[in-house]
Amino acid sequence: MIKTKSAEFIVFDVETTGLSASDGDRIIEIAAIKIKDLKTIGTFHSLINPLRDIPVSASNINHITEDMLIGAPTSEEFLPGIIDFIGGGCVVGHNVKFDLNFVCYELSLCGRKLRDETPAIDTIKLAKSLIPYLSSYKLSHVANALGISVGETHRALSDTQLTVDVLTRLMEMAADRNIEDLQDFCSQFSVEKPAFRLSAQTTQGLLF
Repeated sequence: MIKTKSAEFIVFDVETTGLSASDGDRIIEIAAIKIKDLKTIGTFHSLINPLRDIPVSASNINHITEDMLIGAPTSEEFLPGIIDFIGGGCVVGHNVKFDLNFVCYELSLCGRKLRDETPAIDTIKLAKSLIPYLSSYKLSHVANALGISVGETHRALSDTQLTVDVLTRLMEMAADRNIEDLQDFCSQFSVEKPAFRLSAQTTQGLLF
């Protein structure tokens, strides 16, 4: 039995130009933090040049401007590195389907995909099970309910760190309820990863 505490979890978050990758929105910042034994063992982070304009509505939320992205790598240049960063670990996010949708879509554009066996854990699903009395499951509300201080929000690295703090607290609560086997944990709190057709022009040398 692999206990959740000793497994590798890769917590991640993206900031984007909007809400729908398939409608032309793109990632403009990605951050991922790898933890094991409830400690950080690696970080993956960059601003991303989306090769398109950033709507004012998006900048008003994440405070990322087009000037900040001058010289930043494109998604094709940077994003495939997350596959090796994840390795054999479990990915985690708060409302993780939103972030996975963007990551999986943009990986598909350069002929890449996350490994089929990579589990995806949603901390909202976890929080709803362990603290079912909350009126809101926004990340900041869950953090406050767990006694975790909230600083900057709507930037990928700070939101990822806050999600790490939430995850580790919820993992401790799950262990108190004897949910500490990794397979059991994933079966209860994972979500299905989105699937996109890979770009035909770059499928040679796929990373699975």
